Amino acid sequence: MTLIFTGKHLSRRSLLHGAGAAIALPMLNVMRPAVASSAVAVPVQRVAVVYVPNGIVMKDWLPDETGSSFTFPRILKPLESFRDHITLISGLENTVATRAKGGGHAKASGSFLSGMPPKYTAGADVRAGITFDQVAAARWASETRVPSLQLGLEDSRMVGNCDSGSSCAYTNSISWKDAETPLMVEVNPRSVFERLFGTIDPSLSPADRARRALYRKSILDLTRESTQQLVNGLGVDDRRKMDEYLTSIREVEKRITMAERDQRIPTIDKPSGIPFEFADYTRMMLDLQVIAFQSDLSRVASIMFGREGSVRTYPEIGVTDPHHPLTHHRGHPDFIERVTKINCLHAELFAHFLERLRSTPDGAGSLLDRTTVLYGSALSDGNSHSSSNLPLLVAGGGRGGHHIAVSPQPVANLFVDLLNRVGIPTESFGDSTGRLDTCA
Repeated sequence: MTLIFTGKHLSRRSLLHGAGAAIALPMLNVMRPAVASSAVAVPVQRVAVVYVPNGIVMKDWLPDETGSSFTFPRILKPLESFRDHITLISGLENTVATRAKGGGHAKASGSFLSGMPPKYTAGADVRAGITFDQVAAARWASETRVPSLQLGLEDSRMVGNCDSGSSCAYTNSISWKDAETPLMVEVNPRSVFERLFGTIDPSLSPADRARRALYRKSILDLTRESTQQLVNGLGVDDRRKMDEYLTSIREVEKRITMAERDQRIPTIDKPSGIPFEFADYTRMMLDLQVIAFQSDLSRVASIMFGREGSVRTYPEIGVTDPHHPLTHHRGHPDFIERVTKINCLHAELFAHFLERLRSTPDGAGSLLDRTTVLYGSALSDGNSHSSSNLPLLVAGGGRGGHHIAVSPQPVANLFVDLLNRVGIPTESFGDSTGRLDTCA
């Protein structure tokens, strides 16, 4: 078991080791002298994308007012306590989706973060464009253990026809490493956890992995001796930070274990570690992102609350109809109300993510101060598959408090701004026509 030190100070890249496991450390006071004397004294930045499928009911999303005195509509109400951390943006459109050929959902989500039209195909010859989150991931890849996390809440295939002759890769993934490489989402919390903290042998069969899981010890138990060695030498504030960090890891471990033991879904078809309730599942996956950011294991993460065209039901909020068909409501008020309830639930879960980021210290601020988060959908009106006036907001990054209404322009203009926000100089991206200034 080893710890890595720089002089008398703890290095930012220090790890706790034990029995083949490794835990990265959060930012501690004891690291500051080492960080300050290093060549890179700039605070670490992160990028997160939280994606919701099938559009949003715009009348309950978009505020009537612009500027800093806007009123939070019904869907955004759960985010009101984050007013100073949120910038709402209206008027942006996915211009390439309106010109591309293919299914309405596929061409929207397939081009959303890249500003490049997806090739119309249901075969393996998919093509779109690198997404802005992966530009950041490539820039920071050498500094983190995991270049980026792509998480999802619905099991998704990447081959075949999923929307009017368009490949499933376009509806089931929003992050593309390059023009020909969509990144598959990971839906199993246990796999995400072990990717961050442990090692997974890809040659093992699912049955062997399951048997190994029965005997698997906690990652914290495996590193107990190394952890104690470190904590004994820390000051009061650093001990508190470590306690909060290790508690977060332990909590997620417990929740994954409990989900694996939940027998309400037949285990033969159930990937281990997925909670029964959608809200529990979502919070667990979001918490894994927070831990990854806190420990600097990864600085880029995206999560799809559902794949585009999702037919998930939400009986816990009284919506037993599939999501996608409801969005084709043809103006029926009952259907619109049910979609609105789904949109509100998604916003409540997003608020949980923002609160976790805000309550997690990072240097002199919080993770929310150092994380730029994009939330929204590739469609506005799901009924018409509209990609105009997209429902988007940017949270964190030390900015917020405004609703900015712009004349119609490509959403890629926002991505130029977001990359510059996190210290990656960018003049153009996708079909951008300039940089959208979100510093109003």
